[in-house]
Amino acid sequence: MNLRNLPNLDQSLLSALDFFKDKDLPKLNITLSGLPIIVGSGNAINTGKILFSNKPAIFANESNFLSKLRIYQSLIKNKVIDEAIIISASGEKDATWEIKEAKKNKLKTTLLTCSPNSSAAELADWVIVYKKIAEPQTYNISTYLGMILSKTQEKPKEIEKFIKKLALKKNFNNYKAYAFILPDEFASITPMLNIKRHELFGPNLSLRAFSFGEARHAKFVMPSEKELVISLGKNKFFGLPRHRYEINMPKKYNAGLVMALTYYLIGKIQESKPPYYKRNIAKYCQEGPLAYGKKKPFDIIVD
Repeated sequence: MNLRNLPNLDQSLLSALDFFKDKDLPKLNITLSGLPIIVGSGNAINTGKILFSNKPAIFANESNFLSKLRIYQSLIKNKVIDEAIIISASGEKDATWEIKEAKKNKLKTTLLTCSPNSSAAELADWVIVYKKIAEPQTYNISTYLGMILSKTQEKPKEIEKFIKKLALKKNFNNYKAYAFILPDEFASITPMLNIKRHELFGPNLSLRAFSFGEARHAKFVMPSEKELVISLGKNKFFGLPRHRYEINMPKKYNAGLVMALTYYLIGKIQESKPPYYKRNIAKYCQEGPLAYGKKKPFDIIVD
């Protein structure tokens, strides 16, 4: 495989939108009987915070799920907490042991996944399956975008239309650092962008993401002409005035457009810089940590 032919994030994002345009997206409609624990690793838990933003819930990841089970043991015994919802695109990695631990605590388990034949799917009491396309390892665009669209019911065609009309700021490619400022109601998407920073650029490029509320707390004490501050909407305070890129958003929009738009822009940043990801992803897949209980390395392309 010629790794230089791997698509950048923006290309995979547009492919995902094109894929979803003619698909009947499911509508997320989970009836919760009590207070659930929502569990996921990386951008899975960030997706969970979007999916269940209007529900009382406890959120946990692979690092604190066991401690959360201990902390809330009295509520579990009293059936106030009676369900764990595990989000895992692959249905492997941490999802398998998380479902086992939930069942040890007599919790009903629901899995949101793109892999109906996965190890976790075999264990869960109930499985909700989403469609996806093949993408480079770690991208996880169609996986989580499909889940988010099932909640927001946004139209992929309209999202694609908005993105394709976008005009990048002059000299967009020349910056050494980038910062995203999102409306407060989409604060759960900012960690998703920070994860993409780690995956695509590592220590080689500065990429930051904040909600408007977070940005007010000393995030721009030192503005720089080397940093482009990208805001979804007006930006009166953050970054140097000549180095701000304000995107005029539609009157009504939701998390699907915000995720797609910001991923697209990160892909454009990726396109303009050295191919850090493409140089390193094969070695990471071969020599990086394996999924729990698995001996086979990760594939570079996830089918």
